[in-house]
Parts: sequence; structure tokens; C-alpha cells
Amino acid sequence: MYIAIAGNIGSGKTTLTQILTERYGAKAYLEQTDNPYLGDFYEDMNRWSFNLQISFLGSRIQQTMEMLAETPDIVFQDRTIYEDAHIFAGNLHEMGLMSSRDIETYMKIFHLVTHLIPQPDLLIYLKASVPTLISQIRKRGREYEMNIDEAYLQRLNVKYDRWIEENYRGEVLVVDKDRDDFLENPAVLDRIYARLDALRSAKR
Repeated sequence: MYIAIAGNIGSGKTTLTQILTERYGAKAYLEQTDNPYLGDFYEDMNRWSFNLQISFLGSRIQQTMEMLAETPDIVFQDRTIYEDAHIFAGNLHEMGLMSSRDIETYMKIFHLVTHLIPQPDLLIYLKASVPTLISQIRKRGREYEMNIDEAYLQRLNVKYDRWIEENYRGEVLVVDKDRDDFLENPAVLDRIYARLDALRSAKR
């Protein structure tokens, strides 16, 4: 069973992935946090956007190949390859920070790869407002994230909502982090567990 955790920067994807992995004795595939372009990107998005996205795409391809090779009983993935393309790369192009030539090259590689990737059995979307995201980003204290522009986060939120509501075709569980914080309210985790347990039973 392949479960993906989706959401904006600071939405709590890694934390939830770790909680679920421990709960189910599962395999976790975490988002790359040591991307060599991240610091440069936040200092000069126009210069480094293509490099950053290609680096993330390569990391996601490698991660997915590992998932397919190992085939554990259940896996949890922190962010999907679909978000890399439809949310982040697409947003950078719309903002004029990635040229049309670069986005076309990126999407050609993306479309080739997605034919090899299974769709998640369930996508858990952590939806959060910009104030919630900023609060979480400051709490975790990654230096390269301290200067993230709030307007940039808002643009990503808009793209996430549009992607979930209009484009993504798989099963989705939406968790509104503004109202249902799974760290503060155990009942939220219980609802997630119930959905996963039902899905697991249906696949057996």
C-alpha cells in the first residue's frame, strides 16, 4: 500500500510521515532536505529555479525506483513527484522565474518518468493557511527558509487547492491543519488511522 503525504512548505508532512511510519511499522521515504541548491534558490530564485527543480526531480525518481524495487507491505512518501511538477515548477514558470524553454524541458522528463510510477492508493493533503505555515517554518528553524516570502507561500497554496480540487484523480484525504492539528488533537490521528485501516482491509 502506497500512501503519499502532500502539502505546502511547513504543513507538517515529515512529522505526519514519521508518526504513520511508526504506527504501522512501515517504510518511510522522506523529502530531500539537503538539496544543494536550496540555499541559493531562496537567495536568487530566478537564477537557481531550474537547477533546484531538476535536482528535486532526480531525487524523486531515485526514491521512487527504490520504492518499486523494495516493495514493502506499506510505504509512506513525504511529498510526491506530482507536486514537484504541478505545484513548484509550474508556479516558478508562472512567476517568470523559470523560462518557457526550461519548463518544457522539465515537463518532458517528468512525463517520461510518471509512466513508470504507480499512483498513491491514498493522498493525504495537509491544507494550511499562510500564518500556520509561517509559524511552523519558524519553529523548525531551517536557516534557508527564514526569508521565504509569504506571497510565494500563498501562490503555492492556491496551486495546491486547484490541483487537489480540479486535477488530481486519485483518492484524497484532506486534513485542515488550521482546525485539525494532529499534534494537538489525537482525534485527528484516529480519523487518519481509520481511513488507512479501511483501505488496508479493502486491499487484502
